[in-house]
Amino acid sequence: MVRRSQSSNPRSTVVLTSGTDWGTRAAGQRRASGAEVPVPRRQPAKIKALHQALGLARAAINRKNWNAARYALSRARAVANALPADVVVQEREQLSALRKKYAARDTPAARAARQAKGTPVKRTGGGGKKAASKPTAKQVPARKAVRTPKPAPVRELGDRLIDRASLGYAPRDQAGGRPV
Repeated sequence: MVRRSQSSNPRSTVVLTSGTDWGTRAAGQRRASGAEVPVPRRQPAKIKALHQALGLARAAINRKNWNAARYALSRARAVANALPADVVVQEREQLSALRKKYAARDTPAARAARQAKGTPVKRTGGGGKKAASKPTAKQVPARKAVRTPKPAPVRELGDRLIDRASLGYAPRDQAGGRPV
């Protein structure tokens, strides 16, 4: 049991709790979802809010800003649930497609695609005119992609004497230490 007092008043009653309600009490520490924002009252405003949330979610997923994407998707879901199903058929399809894209953010396929892309090639900032081209350096043949790490060097510790009998590896009558 844990003593819990919600008040600084010393005369207030102290409630004993087993800690099962901590998830609901830590509402200030929970991450916000878009569903907590009030949904507009009129239908045209709801549709507009849904379009905005879908656009924000799409942009956030393209930028790989997963926190903003999660927020926008939960906002879009809340607004879509407040509208009649027959009104927002296309929007619901877009929402499910975006949700699938968001769900696939950390799959092995996404990681492989990210690795295959590699680092983007830097572009030189120039106007429209092209200057005289510089001679290019010799192409170095590509190395193997996977390099095996070199094992750590083994330190030479010299001859150490270990009393194997005290460790239980040899009978007691051989009390002297032996080099390893």
